[in-house]
Amino acid sequence: MNKTASLDSVFSIDPQLTLIPVVHASAPFASALLQELLKRPFDSLAVPLPLSFAHPVTQAVEQLPTLSLVAQPNAQANFFDLEDQERNTESDEDKQENHPQDDSRDASALPIATCVPIDPCQAVIAAIRFALGEHIPIHWVGQTNLHAPSHSPYFPDCYALRSTTLERFCAALLPSILPPQDSEQQHRISQLAVHIALTTKKNSHTIALCSLEDWPWIRQAILENRNPPHPLPELDTNETLPQNYSIDPRGTLFLLGELPFLTGLFERARQECDPDDQVLTEGLKELFINARSSYRQELGNRARQIPPLLISQCLKYIRNQSLLERRMTPSFYTIVRSAQQMMGDPFATHLVNTATQYPYESTLPWPTARLGIQQALLPDAGRHRLVSLLPGPPLQWTTLELQRPPKKSEQSRWQSRWNPYMQCSWPEEDSQIESFRSRIVERARQFLGADLARTEKFTTSIMDGIDLRETLRHWYDGSLYVKVNPPSIGQLDATVMIFDPEPDPRQYTWRATWFSEHAEESTLAFFATHFRDQMIGPGIGMANYGGSMFLYPPRPIPDIWVDPRIDFAETLEQRLLAAACLHSQSRHIALMSPTAPGLVLKKIAKRFGRKLVHVPLSHFSDSTIQQLRIFHVLNGRHVRSYAAKFIRKA
Repeated sequence: MNKTASLDSVFSIDPQLTLIPVVHASAPFASALLQELLKRPFDSLAVPLPLSFAHPVTQAVEQLPTLSLVAQPNAQANFFDLEDQERNTESDEDKQENHPQDDSRDASALPIATCVPIDPCQAVIAAIRFALGEHIPIHWVGQTNLHAPSHSPYFPDCYALRSTTLERFCAALLPSILPPQDSEQQHRISQLAVHIALTTKKNSHTIALCSLEDWPWIRQAILENRNPPHPLPELDTNETLPQNYSIDPRGTLFLLGELPFLTGLFERARQECDPDDQVLTEGLKELFINARSSYRQELGNRARQIPPLLISQCLKYIRNQSLLERRMTPSFYTIVRSAQQMMGDPFATHLVNTATQYPYESTLPWPTARLGIQQALLPDAGRHRLVSLLPGPPLQWTTLELQRPPKKSEQSRWQSRWNPYMQCSWPEEDSQIESFRSRIVERARQFLGADLARTEKFTTSIMDGIDLRETLRHWYDGSLYVKVNPPSIGQLDATVMIFDPEPDPRQYTWRATWFSEHAEESTLAFFATHFRDQMIGPGIGMANYGGSMFLYPPRPIPDIWVDPRIDFAETLEQRLLAAACLHSQSRHIALMSPTAPGLVLKKIAKRFGRKLVHVPLSHFSDSTIQQLRIFHVLNGRHVRSYAAKFIRKA
């Protein structure tokens, strides 16, 4: 096999050397780099990492897909007591996450530790993994530099590599790459160029990797100095050697360039030999589906319905938000914020937990490091600020407040303090359910008017308008037909909503009759899940409607659940409908239910001389119904002053 490189590539410097630039911490770029390595036969691989990192990095890469970290603490640092840090971090039991970034110390004042994150979606790590699998020699030509930047410059989103080649992508960025800005960068570039050139002399064809921001200047330095001197000593004044660390599962988000969940999908595609060009797009859908499964498993019947249509709408919203932010792939903040706005805090919390879970975790024979934002708590070394030798694009950390689910101890405390003689509703939910009741009444009036309308032949008046259908049916004789709508049927003052077609009395244990606080509210009777089973705040409980009955205009009535006049009703929905027929002043009752009323319900209406007007539940969106079914009970009007902090709806 001829292993000499052709010079028709923008990456080729001479027949013995190919210099490929790398964007770190990008899964699309890592995939494109592997495809490039498969197309180019080579004898050795040169990576921009120091020789002192060779053994620990090789060990860590062989443990993939298990994540790990290779770090080299600064030997001159003054470390504080690790036991004090452990004690201070664990003292607050109410913290939802326990990471080093929770400490109030200034990260810039911490000692520095250079590190290499062993990330399967990191291009250099993926190349090392490929070379080890193919038994290709690896040359370590980088140098430890404590003054290296913590991130690479801004570059276009590597998602664009789906529609172009790696060569075109890198060549298009050449005009935007600035020359070296300081002596440190110039020195690093010259050293890399010397070591790469010396490596080339020992092999027939070498592929060398470098960061994209240094690529044109390393290339220029190699071309200008064809005969480099003897290898310069490695610039490493640190006496401590790099060490391997396993990763606390709670800190994988701070190690990886992609979301831990998406990184797991890339690893799964690699193991199953599937193409990974659709992982980012299809993986986001799988993320929402897994989060929905976790959400339903925890909350059961109390969980909101998350239909595929709502997920599709949320993904479109995420896409639009990403375009407004001039991104091709969404940030983690955009994903979670969009889910919070459309599906609520509980689902968004499950989405965060799912996105930060990495599926391939196993025990490694190394001490465990806890990671935070650009810092880590290293065993026997203390807390350090991490400087990655493979820096990814700059990240912006933004605070997003999510309402965490209350603990069982908190719920028990709130339940014990509940005053059974003080109950009221949440005004915003009252307005929503009353508006929905008005929609049902209006829809029922339309159905009733359509049933009573008739058509007759035109004589002297067009009545309520021309009936085009009947006119066209009799076009052959030239006759006109007009509509005759019946007079107004009056006000529908009773509305019944049945959300569950077969309500289980063991599930809907709370039955009550509420009276209006003002003239714009209805008299309400309902059966629902008990609010004390799901306390979400002090004096705030949450319940789900199974069915409800509204009387508007409001008027006082006996409690329908103990009224002996309707004891003949055998089920919850029958008793609700019987109460509506008993107290209604109109001949017609608006009934919204998933299915048409059966014979038993019609007999109940006939018993009171009433007639049912059925409005199908399917005429309204699932998200609207699910949102209306959830309501909150407050332990007194004074709770309304702070209830908004605990009640959040999409």
